[in-house]
Amino acid sequence: MTIAVRSFAKINLGLYIGAARPDGYHELRTVYQTIALHDMIRVTVSRGGGIEIVCPNANKDPRVPLDSSNTCYRIAERVLDELGGTGRVRIRIEIDKRLPVQGGLGAASSNAVATMLALELALKKTPVVKKKLSSPARLRIASEVGSDLPLFLVGGTTLGVGRGEEVYPLPDFPSVPMVVVTPDVGVSTARAFGDWDALMQRENAAELGSAGRTRASATRAVSGVERLTRLEGSDRLTEVGRVLSAWLCSYPNTGASAKGGSRAGNLLSDLVRTGIENDFERVVFPQYPDLRDMKCALERAGSLYASLSGSGSTLYGLFPSPADAAKAVKRLREQGLKAVATNTLTRQQYWKRFFE
Repeated sequence: MTIAVRSFAKINLGLYIGAARPDGYHELRTVYQTIALHDMIRVTVSRGGGIEIVCPNANKDPRVPLDSSNTCYRIAERVLDELGGTGRVRIRIEIDKRLPVQGGLGAASSNAVATMLALELALKKTPVVKKKLSSPARLRIASEVGSDLPLFLVGGTTLGVGRGEEVYPLPDFPSVPMVVVTPDVGVSTARAFGDWDALMQRENAAELGSAGRTRASATRAVSGVERLTRLEGSDRLTEVGRVLSAWLCSYPNTGASAKGGSRAGNLLSDLVRTGIENDFERVVFPQYPDLRDMKCALERAGSLYASLSGSGSTLYGLFPSPADAAKAVKRLREQGLKAVATNTLTRQQYWKRFFE
């Protein structure tokens, strides 16, 4: 039994990094948005045992793991364990890669969630495993495998808090034309967080020197604790969540595309006025100046809002119309950039196209 599903990408509409947590993660605030670019996942269930990962185009990027470190493998293990299918069925997971690796589009996380849902459907059609996962179990398993997996169990426009795994559906951003630029370079999320922590420590030390704080305060600041955990830092994330929610919740949740760009245009204009940004740009752009140049190229090409997605390296720009996006793609490709026009997906569009 084989089930094929689409594994859609996401972008981040603003991403703010807060305090380092005892578990080693950071507090985050972001708005996730699913988009129409996708990989394809095919899950085949047969009698036997074991899990096999196949990626026909993996030779294009050796960073796609084909062993137990792959998120698809890890989530399949957890699903089989939860449903009592371990050792009773053989799972073959084929990943048709179209999304960039280490691109900030959540490809590996989306692949894992697509695997989970396809595996459930495939198991349901076999006589071996008849149980199905509850919604809380899906969310729990997803969050155990990775921080941004749960968003792909919601789709559309979603507020992410905690380390990104706590997700709350927001009134849907309408389907908006966009352009995605995918550089050849990949950005390590772990390194980006490390660079952020180093930046915060340097800024703490600079603030300490200019403000002439007491020695006790100095000890906390230099250690990087004060900046990341003090009340002001928490207040910043609270305010970010308030601004992002107010921006989206001020509009009726029609979930429809705006012909002529009226509603979408209003949302985009308001998005720009909020001043939301991606904190990772502060540490990724100095390491990869070409990425900053690509964002500027998107802005010059007419995007109303442009940003790094996640920790990068993918950049995107939102445009007022498909025609504007198409013109931008032509212009960017003439500059030697890998650009493609696509659109954001509402929650309804996401789930309708997921199983097509």
